[in-house]
Amino acid sequence: MLFCAATAVAIAARPLRIPYTVALVVVGTALGMTRLIHAPPLTRDLLFTAFLPGLVFESAFHMEMKSFVRNTALILGLAVPGVVVMQFLIALPLAPLPQFAPLGLTGALLFAAIVVATDPVAVLALLRELKVPARLATVIEGESLLNDGTGVVIFGLMLAIAQGAHPGAGELVFEFFKQTLGGALIGAAFGLVEWQITRRLDDPLLEITLTVIAAYGSFGIADQLGMSGVVAAVVAGLVCGSVAVERGMTPRTRQSAHVFWEYVAFALNSIVFLLMGFRIELAALLADWLPIALAWLAVTVARALVLYAATAILRLTRGEVHWRWTLIATWSGLRGALGMTLALSLPETLPSHAFLVRLTFGVVLLTLLVQGLTLRPLLRWLAIGGGD
Repeated sequence: MLFCAATAVAIAARPLRIPYTVALVVVGTALGMTRLIHAPPLTRDLLFTAFLPGLVFESAFHMEMKSFVRNTALILGLAVPGVVVMQFLIALPLAPLPQFAPLGLTGALLFAAIVVATDPVAVLALLRELKVPARLATVIEGESLLNDGTGVVIFGLMLAIAQGAHPGAGELVFEFFKQTLGGALIGAAFGLVEWQITRRLDDPLLEITLTVIAAYGSFGIADQLGMSGVVAAVVAGLVCGSVAVERGMTPRTRQSAHVFWEYVAFALNSIVFLLMGFRIELAALLADWLPIALAWLAVTVARALVLYAATAILRLTRGEVHWRWTLIATWSGLRGALGMTLALSLPETLPSHAFLVRLTFGVVLLTLLVQGLTLRPLLRWLAIGGGD
């Protein structure tokens, strides 16, 4: 029934020129209100087990490695120190809200950790549909994939602090690098092993199966070992897409692998955005409309400040980025399933638990509706995108 709904939405959204992912959330919200379909709840276990590994791997799998390497400094700058700076820029104006009184600044920092990273599931689906320029897409996709891993790690550290842990600054830095670098090493190992096996085979079914093992195996093992599963799947996707596919597969197998992963991304995106809609309760969000609007404004302004600061720094070098691209990168900072599931994974005994969940859901919905629906007109106004 979910696939029927997703197919109907895809057919209807095309002539209306509405972003497919936004339409799915709206339809999911409407279906959830009717109670006609009893969909499985979107939980952290479901997202991390079924959806996220395949989605982040597929995006990295199709990313052009040369373009990614050329923009590595900008991508890493936005995905690591940029995320930390954005977290504080989001939290500081929201800390005085009375709903955060039980936790104070810690509660605002925890909320910021939930929504600080742009969601690759939301961002990549929209960028692919709107056909933005290749370099701009690479920067936004690369940042979204890597800051996703950074955000998950920071969320875990902030949740431990909110629950009473008192780690030192050195311990926090060590844990952060342990999780990210450990995940990267696991992902690289899976990708290289997959390449060594693939180059000795000429069987499309087996070779595509090996890419599935690299995607879900790297994510699952890294997660079980306390490393970043997202970073592991991203690195595995980059290695498989740029090394295993290009150097180990025949043209026929390569084409089959790309078609397979394009369909996997479509199928997973369809279901996850519908399930997001099922979890949204508009009445509860309307009751907190003012703090939700303030939080969305803080998230958007914080992202704009960091991106324009990075652009100003790049203007001192040869890697200048046009201001129009910076505006598009700011406005494409959508939040999605990851932020919602992180909020839902908060323990119910945590002070301000219900408010944190509503605030997160409201910000996610606003980014999808306000930014998602206006990104295409903005691209047209700035004369960006729409090419083949």
